[in-house]
Amino acid sequence: MDRRQRAVQCYRSEFNCAQSVLSVFADDFGLDPETALRMACGLGAGMGRMAETCGAVTAAFMVLGLKFGMTDPERQEDKEKTYELVRRFCDRFRERNPSLLCRDLLGCDISTPAGFEEAKEANLMEKVCERVVGDAVEIIEEMIQDPGP
Repeated sequence: MDRRQRAVQCYRSEFNCAQSVLSVFADDFGLDPETALRMACGLGAGMGRMAETCGAVTAAFMVLGLKFGMTDPERQEDKEKTYELVRRFCDRFRERNPSLLCRDLLGCDISTPAGFEEAKEANLMEKVCERVVGDAVEIIEEMIQDPGP
């Protein structure tokens, strides 16, 4: 099973979008799976079900930070590179999806009880979120293999 499939399977196992993305990269960075799941838990459903920035997107930012992020204040170029990669990730994500916002991706606002019920009844989490989780994982994998200049 490839990483995209593992992330979608994680999502189907009742973990949120952010947990599903971060957890499949955890081993690459010496994170145990439980820690990765805890770290990403609050980011799901557009950050705490506020329907803001998609959790798969915010988890992707975490993965890029783990791979390329600045750890030495003397290396500001690492911070700038990470910021550039985050922007590039967003551009590539938008090529596949209409927005970075959970509410726009789902077409309803799950931060409200009515919107959450609407999403559940229309099975939007399965239809949309599984695809978005997979897209985020694929884009991250490509960027890690070839981060560009």
